[in-house]
This record gives sequence, C-alpha cells and structure tokens, in this order.
Amino acid sequence: MESLLVPTGIVAIAEIGDKTQLLALLLAARFRKPWPIIAGIVAATLANHFAAGAIGNWVASFFSAVTLSWILAASFAAVALWTLVPDKMDDDEASKFKRYGPFLTTLIAFFLAEMGDKTQIATVMLAAQYPHLLMVVIGTTVGMLLANVPVVLAGNFAAERLPLDLIRKIAAIAFAILAAAAGYHALQLSGFI
Repeated sequence: MESLLVPTGIVAIAEIGDKTQLLALLLAARFRKPWPIIAGIVAATLANHFAAGAIGNWVASFFSAVTLSWILAASFAAVALWTLVPDKMDDDEASKFKRYGPFLTTLIAFFLAEMGDKTQIATVMLAAQYPHLLMVVIGTTVGMLLANVPVVLAGNFAAERLPLDLIRKIAAIAFAILAAAAGYHALQLSGFI
C-alpha cells in the first residue's frame, strides 16, 4: 500500500504550481471542455510515468541496496531544492497543438511538458525505491489528477487562490523527508546505525 500512497501524496503536492498544472489551466481556459482535457491528462501521465517508472525499476537493478539508497537520498534532496523554484510555462507550448482538439492537444502537450519534469524524475526515483511498479505508476498518476483536475474544473478561480509559495515549501519538505529516510536507510545498510 505504501507503494501507492507515498507516490500519490508526493506527486500531488509537487505538482501544485508546476508547469504541467499551468498547462492544465491554459488548456481549460482555451478549450472550455474539461472532460477531454482530463482524459488527455490521464493518458499522457500514464504513458509518461509508466516509462519513467520502468526506467527507475530497471536502474535499481544495477546497484546494491546501499548504493541505491545513497543515490535516492541525493536525488530526493536535489528535487527538494528544485521544487522551491517556481515553474513558468511558455504560452506557445499548448498553442502549437490547438488544432488537434482538446484531447489530443492535452495528450501531446502534457506528455512533452512532463519530460524531464520534477514529477517525472520523482516517478523514476519512487519506482527505484518501491518494488511495485504498477502501484507507483497508479499512485503518481492519481497524484497528478488530484492536483490538475480541480484546476481544469475550476479554471482561473482555483489557481489564483492557491498559496503556491507555501505549497512549494511543503513539497520541498516532503522530498527532504524522503531524502533523509533514504539516507538513514543507507546508513543502516552500511552498518553505521
């Protein structure tokens, strides 16, 4: 269950104020059709996060448990710092694909915007940490939906009311806790604790 719940919470918090959330807001404002946009978010996130999770799972097989724990600790610490930097989105990202309609535009734009994004990197790390790849992917996808569906449904109202700086700090703290836990686990495996 931890393989599902931790990724859900981490990604839901990390996604607040992220460029893909801004993209969801932009798509909702342009198309005014929430359900095809939400379906596009689901499809793009599942594809992107399944690929990221598979990479994380595969990479984990090359390292000892101690080395992997140190790598995870350093990676989670880096993402904690990255989370503190506000995202900006170029308005042209979504407008390039607008002629394809809300679902396909969302699918393409979301998939591309998520490449190299902190939630994709987090998915790689979470899949390396937890043994149940499918649960991690479902969890990160649910986290994306928890953060993006309200934005799509509520439009500008929700985005303007969220305390993005506070949410970024909470997300950074969550990643820092994961970094500390991975570091503690590495110390245990190394025999230092």
